[in-house]
Amino acid sequence: MPVHQITDPDDDRIADYRALTDVELRTRWEPPHGLFIAEGELVLRRALRAGYPARSYLVDAKRADQLADLDTGDAPVYAATPDVLQRATGFHVHRGVLASFRRKPLPAAAEVLATARRVVILEDVNNHTNLGAIFRAVAGLGVDAVLLSPTCADPLYRRSVRVSMGEVFAVPYAKLEPWPDALAEVRAAGFTVLAMTPAPDAVPIQRLDAAQRARAALLLGAEGAGLTRAAMEASDARVVIPMRRGVDSLNVAAATAVACWELGRDDPL
Repeated sequence: MPVHQITDPDDDRIADYRALTDVELRTRWEPPHGLFIAEGELVLRRALRAGYPARSYLVDAKRADQLADLDTGDAPVYAATPDVLQRATGFHVHRGVLASFRRKPLPAAAEVLATARRVVILEDVNNHTNLGAIFRAVAGLGVDAVLLSPTCADPLYRRSVRVSMGEVFAVPYAKLEPWPDALAEVRAAGFTVLAMTPAPDAVPIQRLDAAQRARAALLLGAEGAGLTRAAMEASDARVVIPMRRGVDSLNVAAATAVACWELGRDDPL
């Protein structure tokens, strides 16, 4: 595996990795250019297993041997000192390994729904940490896919990928638009749309009947704001996770995990 040494943080060969901490810049630049950044050896290996083609690798020079077993193909491997890495990326790359990958075309929502039994639908969830945690919960708790409103954050943004521990690569996802009219497409595919809300008149999630559980589409909104009225009105039922001690609700990622577990608690292991 040939390794190319980088001594200048402005070297054009590592332009994919420049200013990784500038969220606005990265979210405007990465999707239109068809790439995303994976951080850490575990995450990049999961991206490769999921079939994402690597554009390049950038590693701490002392950790280059961590990739020695990889078939890197045409993707160059660049190595640099921690100082050069920090100046190029804008942060201390403490995991020592980064990779730039090409995105794959997103499937249509109908394609995702056709092979799913349960899905999570997100409206305006634009916090990358929450989004990554939701994908990890979905992957681990037996939900088949995620559908995103057009205003949701990018699941392949570096922080989302890292928080999900690479599980964003294991869970099919698609954009659901136009929003919220496309929720009718979910219902037409045989799903029951369950809007998660702390409203006192909502149905406690453990009291859903078998028909509501059979092909459930959990609908959750952004942290704080929750679901819009239009999304709520487009759902089949309003559902609540009962809370104690005066707590109003859970963080959206925690609520997703609890709801996914509850719906799948009787599934065979």
